[in-house]
Amino acid sequence: MEQGAKAMHVAINTSRRVNKAGVEVEYRSALVRRTYREGGKVKHETLGNISYLPERAIMDLKASLNGKRMVDADARMQILRTLPHGHIDAIYAMARGLRFESLLGPASRNRDLIMALLAARICKPTSKLATLNWFADTTLGTDLGPTTTDELYAAMDWLLEQQPRIERQLARTHLGPEHNPEALALFDLSSSWVTGTHNPLAKFGYSRDKKRGCEQIEYGMLATRAGLPIAVRVFPGNTADPAAFIQIAKEIHALSGVHDLAMVGDRGMITNARVEDLKKDTDFSWVTALRNTDIQALAEDNGPLQMSLFDQQNLAEITHPKYPGERLIACRNPALAAKRAHKRTNLLEATEEKLETIKKAVEAGRLKGSGKIGVKVGKVAGKYNMQKHFNLSIEDTAFTYTRNTGSIAREADLDGIYVIRTNLPADTMDAPEAVRTYKSLANVEKIFKTLKTRDLGIRPIRHYTENRTRAHVFLCMLAAHLTWHLRTAWSPLTFTDENRPVPEEPVAKVERSAAAASKASTRKLDDGTAATSYQDLLTHLGTRTRNTTSVPGTEATFELLSLPTPRQQRAMDLIDHHIKNHRK
Repeated sequence: MEQGAKAMHVAINTSRRVNKAGVEVEYRSALVRRTYREGGKVKHETLGNISYLPERAIMDLKASLNGKRMVDADARMQILRTLPHGHIDAIYAMARGLRFESLLGPASRNRDLIMALLAARICKPTSKLATLNWFADTTLGTDLGPTTTDELYAAMDWLLEQQPRIERQLARTHLGPEHNPEALALFDLSSSWVTGTHNPLAKFGYSRDKKRGCEQIEYGMLATRAGLPIAVRVFPGNTADPAAFIQIAKEIHALSGVHDLAMVGDRGMITNARVEDLKKDTDFSWVTALRNTDIQALAEDNGPLQMSLFDQQNLAEITHPKYPGERLIACRNPALAAKRAHKRTNLLEATEEKLETIKKAVEAGRLKGSGKIGVKVGKVAGKYNMQKHFNLSIEDTAFTYTRNTGSIAREADLDGIYVIRTNLPADTMDAPEAVRTYKSLANVEKIFKTLKTRDLGIRPIRHYTENRTRAHVFLCMLAAHLTWHLRTAWSPLTFTDENRPVPEEPVAKVERSAAAASKASTRKLDDGTAATSYQDLLTHLGTRTRNTTSVPGTEATFELLSLPTPRQQRAMDLIDHHIKNHRK
């Protein structure tokens, strides 16, 4: 306070004294004072005692003297703009609790834009141009201020530069011994198609999306056993699975800092050649499965894989000189065997139906020439991959076919059988646990499902440059990381199985818990309220709005957040609970 300056305020004093009756009484006074500085000292001058006024009048006068604008309670305020906010608030609350913003990098405009792009990817996945329009229809538009597509692309370029550091921190946190005592990491590969013709990564290859005639990219996902995404690598669309696997395997040491990790990969990924690469280049162990051709070799007349192994149990360890120092765990799933037998029967009947059509055309003279007949037969037999199960006789004017019963019987013997392959010793991972570990690859498939469905919408790839494509996939991976946490936190409100039981028989199918089955059938939670899907819950959170409100008689405005519904409040409480558990 400057010399001589005076300021008026309301001072409320409270004191306690004992009256003549021996009872302690509280005395309260409200005084209007002015404060000023004189000779370097602060002095107070009482202008009046207003203790007799109603409490509300005292507080109104105090607020007014403190500079607050008072509004007539009878005047009607107006809501100038209402914007969805609750779903964004939930995502940012989870990100702050996980220290996700600091993981991205220091506070900057680029970090703010990446957080906004992550929220948009989770709430409304679409192109970057359409994302700008979505920003304007939510509170992100107000909070970010004017934003251009050039800024979004610059932020993506910035994110790509941060990828090595971010993945290294994620790997050391989630693959380290504190959160990963089993020392396991999952890796699998998927693909998505590309629009346009200028993307250098776009190549024709095996499409896991079953999108024929489209160029694609491939991307490999590194994850924890629970299916939490850790790192992602983008490859040209014609890259073979084993080549993608060995590239990420060589980087794991630098990423996680862990030297005794066990990599879990699909049967087409950790091949014999890749096993030799792992032995040569890393100290990693592995858990994978044999391909069908290798299983057939084990099941030959003198091979160790005989059906009698499964007379009393569905799991048995075997050995073979071709796999020195490794353990082979043969498994038979009766339910899978019945499913494959049923499918094969249907495919055989469908193939026979089409072959019979060709036979009748040949007999009627409408189709002649062994070459033309062979082309027709090849298309039919190849369509369902059943040519190995038929004996075909093709001549210029005749065509006959019969089932190859020997081939069908040999394949039927192996229905429902798969063989786990690992170099982990039994005292580190017993046979049942090795089976469960390999089956946990289904959690990586869940990541791909999250990426490709309306959750995150990674496809189609619309970018034309290699770096933007890699940045887009990495952005989607980070969004999948946050989505995993949100789905886990909100499982009590959704149809997600919170406590899926682990079957005693590792080969058996994992069934839903009784609680999850009840939620699915009744569509209600234990408290009687309605259960919902993750997407519907996110939509419901978006109905909580932030409102720009005008003050009557003035040009002043203020922001007012609507009160949460009970479900919205429960969702936010579950986020807090999840964060506390995650930090333990």
